[in-house]
Amino acid sequence: MALTFGSLTLTTPPLYLINKHRTNFLFRGRSFSYGHTLSYSVPKTSSFPTFVCSAANKPSPSSEISSTAKIRSEVLSPFRSVRMFFYIAFVASGALGTFIALTQLIGALANSSRASEIPDIVKGLGIDIAAVSLFAFLYFRENKAKNAQVARLSREESLSNLKLRVNEKKIIPMSSLRGIARLVICAGPASFVTESFKCSEPFTESLLDRGVLVVPFVTDGNSPALEFQETEELVERRKRLWQLAPVYITEWSEWLDEQKKLAGVSSDSPVYLSLRMDGRVRGSGVGYPPWNALVAQLPPVKGIWTGLLDGMDGRVL
Repeated sequence: MALTFGSLTLTTPPLYLINKHRTNFLFRGRSFSYGHTLSYSVPKTSSFPTFVCSAANKPSPSSEISSTAKIRSEVLSPFRSVRMFFYIAFVASGALGTFIALTQLIGALANSSRASEIPDIVKGLGIDIAAVSLFAFLYFRENKAKNAQVARLSREESLSNLKLRVNEKKIIPMSSLRGIARLVICAGPASFVTESFKCSEPFTESLLDRGVLVVPFVTDGNSPALEFQETEELVERRKRLWQLAPVYITEWSEWLDEQKKLAGVSSDSPVYLSLRMDGRVRGSGVGYPPWNALVAQLPPVKGIWTGLLDGMDGRVL
């Protein structure tokens, strides 16, 4: 009896041995192994075998700001640099006016014959100081927004470089799915992933119609029990929705820990992240993904609305 999942064919019964960090498989006399495990199983009454998908560990690259993130920031905010230039120019002009007004005020205070000029000089000095303060505030606010945007885009670039296993022979970066799928990352212990899987069952068809694919990331080293009890056709669609598996767990863990730290979330809290079609983060939170909200908010990727509503993924966080 064989099961075809993507381009991976399994022959029952598979022989496998699971230890703490690595899972070894033997199929038709040929073995291969990965690290962190994710298992799909069906009830004993079904003829489907257990499928275990997994990923190995690999050192994480540096998290420096990439040039791609800076370029994307310029594209998304093309007039920011112009505004910041004029803010600096206005600050410089106001600072020069302040310096001139101060010298005039000192001269007027030192010369009693010029006492009548003091009110006008003080008024001009106040205007110059207010202008410097205003444009300096606008510049620093703009610069803060720029740094926040570049940091967010850099984190998204790091996320897009993380690897996913589609099947036995195919590993792709998340960036390969831009414009193709809306990914939902479920990160937490095996029990959390299992419950998220169960909660998504009523929305399987609607989620697939909207290009949603789930990336289950188990953080406690256990294997979630994902049981399929539907007909064979629905089983295949359920597996398609949950077919992706993270590769290189170290990179995924470091990226996720950084996001939790920035958001002020406990490191052991189960979380979800919803990505737009262009790979940017549109939603995140602690707990289970809001499958019903995703179905209500996201447009289908096929039909008469194809292309027209591709960007209607919600605002970027």
